[in-house]
Amino acid sequence: MDAAFRVAIAGVGFVGRLHARSARLAGARLVGVSASSPERARAAALELGAERAFASSEELVTAHDVDVVHICTPNHLHLPLAGAALAAGKHVVCEKPLAVDARGAEQMARAAMAKDARTIAAVPFVYRFYPLVRELRRRMRAGTPGAVHLIHGTYLQDWLLLPDDDNWRIDAALGGRSRAFADIGSHWCDLVEFVTGHRIVRVCADMSRAVPARPTEDLVTMIFATDRGARGCLVVSQVSAGRKNRLAIEISGQSETLAFDQESPEVAWIGRRDGEQIVRRDPQALSPEAARYSVAPAGHPQGYADAFDTFVRDAYIAMRTGDVPDGLPTFADGLRAARIVEAVLASAECGAWQTVNGEEVRI
Repeated sequence: MDAAFRVAIAGVGFVGRLHARSARLAGARLVGVSASSPERARAAALELGAERAFASSEELVTAHDVDVVHICTPNHLHLPLAGAALAAGKHVVCEKPLAVDARGAEQMARAAMAKDARTIAAVPFVYRFYPLVRELRRRMRAGTPGAVHLIHGTYLQDWLLLPDDDNWRIDAALGGRSRAFADIGSHWCDLVEFVTGHRIVRVCADMSRAVPARPTEDLVTMIFATDRGARGCLVVSQVSAGRKNRLAIEISGQSETLAFDQESPEVAWIGRRDGEQIVRRDPQALSPEAARYSVAPAGHPQGYADAFDTFVRDAYIAMRTGDVPDGLPTFADGLRAARIVEAVLASAECGAWQTVNGEEVRI
């Protein structure tokens, strides 16, 4: 990428540092960073090798010498910062959830759509960028598994297991009304819709708190139906001891079942009535759609950071050329996730099935 392509990062926690790393690997110039205070911004700029520390994120997103803004702040700041960045003519990469509610996410998506086609607004649904996810998606597009009748899986973590586990994400004013589902359940839903081409149109969900004093949920169970007649179920937990980041999907079709677990990203499983097959991440054996994302030789493991790197690379390709690579998640996908979260919250509150944004299920 041209060294003149200038990037700034708003928010320098774990994920902000990950954005900075991926931006650098993609050849960008790290113009600056902002943080919760000018002092933290100065310390992060030194640590990350940024050219300067901005006094505030509001100053960063409108700076004249910034081409791309990465927004990695608490959720309640996404809407005003992304809006200001887009109004100032910047490309934007914004963490999810896009906003604390679906209304805010819709404002952001509309603001992005109102710009010219060369302005890119992307969301890091990075699990799309595992090579074997692309391989399973290719099989689905080719129709190899046959008609899908069941989609199920889990997204399990344990970082909220103890009563005193805490950070800003638990505060509904900063993170939104949903904790676990908006944070990680949205990733699972995006991934299964991306792989299968199905859309979740009805949900019946239950939310609970393993730690009763916690203001937002840490555990969700959900059953759902898709627009193509499949049924599914999902368990989302941030209180499952020993589970660090287990996003697992399984898709059962008429002829094959496809399975992927991002904690074991070098393999996918394909089941048939007469046997099973383990597909390994080998660029020599994968389809071209998947091999493009296989950046290391077979036997040299790739992981989450590699998926993040390729997401940023594809986003920058779109920004530089105007040609959007297949599967790049945009603000429209972020809005889609927010609408599913909204339906899950509504279902949990009323104890009944809810449609996603008024969509009807095909029986």
